[in-house]
Amino acid sequence: MKHPASLTTRLTLLFVLVSSAVLIGLAWVLHAAVERHFVEMDRGILQSKVEVLERLLSRPPAQEELPALQQSVDEMFRSDPGLQLFVETAGGNVLLSSTETAFPADRIRALAEGKTPSVISWQADESRYRGLVKRIEPELADIDSLIVTAAINIDHHDRFMDRYSRTLFVFIPIATVFSGLLGWWAARRGLSPLRLIQERAAAVTASQLSQRLPEDSVPRELTGLTHELNCMLDRLEEAFRRLSNFSSDLAHEMRTPVSNLLTQTQVVLSRSRSAAEYQEVLASSAEELDRLSRVISDMLFLAKAENGMSTPSTQELRLDEEIADLFEFYDALAEEEGVSLTSSGRAVVRGNRLMLRRALSNLLSNALRHSRPGGHVGVFIRDRDGTVELTVENEGAAIPAEELPRLFDRFYRGDPARSRDDTAGVGLGLAITQALIRAHSGTIRAESGKGVTRFVVELPRSAPMPAA
Repeated sequence: MKHPASLTTRLTLLFVLVSSAVLIGLAWVLHAAVERHFVEMDRGILQSKVEVLERLLSRPPAQEELPALQQSVDEMFRSDPGLQLFVETAGGNVLLSSTETAFPADRIRALAEGKTPSVISWQADESRYRGLVKRIEPELADIDSLIVTAAINIDHHDRFMDRYSRTLFVFIPIATVFSGLLGWWAARRGLSPLRLIQERAAAVTASQLSQRLPEDSVPRELTGLTHELNCMLDRLEEAFRRLSNFSSDLAHEMRTPVSNLLTQTQVVLSRSRSAAEYQEVLASSAEELDRLSRVISDMLFLAKAENGMSTPSTQELRLDEEIADLFEFYDALAEEEGVSLTSSGRAVVRGNRLMLRRALSNLLSNALRHSRPGGHVGVFIRDRDGTVELTVENEGAAIPAEELPRLFDRFYRGDPARSRDDTAGVGLGLAITQALIRAHSGTIRAESGKGVTRFVVELPRSAPMPAA
């Protein structure tokens, strides 16, 4: 599969493109600025000459004065042989010309129609000239207007601009190459934190999950990514820890009954037994096998729940009615233990009846099992702004605060004795309850203190309760 270009390559190309655009733009601006400077400089020189001529020609000379005027003009322009002068009347009669260079008379007359001096450029005899054209109005009304054109040879300017353009043509590619190398170095250096993250991530293995990515030594732009990756590693480490503990607990829970069955069978087979003894052993083995079957079923159920178990055949359920049915089921056990059962509140939720009833049954049986003799077990239903809160509380020994977060772990039991009377005794009841509540988009938490333990379940409300 073809991989996209690396970030270093992309950043280098982008740097080269931007640098090239900036250099070309800067070269164009400088070229235009130098050209404009030459135009303004030539205009200033020509303007001063035209003003001198304007003073000399303000009174038109007589025919006999023209040779003297021509000599004065020649002396004025002799100091700069590049300067040229051309004077003609509005009718097209040439009065003065300091050179034999051909002047564009038609263009000059067209520009002279304006009230302000105009700059003109032209090519003549393999040379380029820049001139300033100005119309002069003599003091005498019966004298035609005069058109004065002062020009200067700009071949030296053109040669300079040609050399300047060639220099830019060579400099810009070289500068672009150096910019690309600089961009490559900057990109490599700027992306070095990513290589550091890659090295640290490569060091993370199943046996080295404690490794973390450096959050303090990466740029601010990567801090959020590094933090989220570290949080992911925290979750993975916790998941591996729980999986390891679960494997150990599962092996422990399975080993004891299997060992009992094996020992019991070996003892029975050590000598001949009566039919009654065989029946007794088989009945005991059946109980152990039934217990193992329930543990395996519960583990399969938890595995399905952790892989996105859905809630089939949902319907509207009255929680108060479900609690009343469960109270009727547990009434005999509560009476035997001397525990009173009470409930209050009403609410409607949407869910699977069997799954929710199993979750509530687990909470009630857990409350009865840990309630003190003669105590009280209460179920309270409250409607809180679109959420139904169901609380199951019992009076009994408080649970230490450090154990509360672990109550919903699989095979976790606060009592070290680890009673094995039923499935709940192996520490799966609350884990199953949490999975069932989460399958209904709900949450469950435990609170304990001052001789009262509460399990608080929050479920989305399906519909408002009708008035009683």
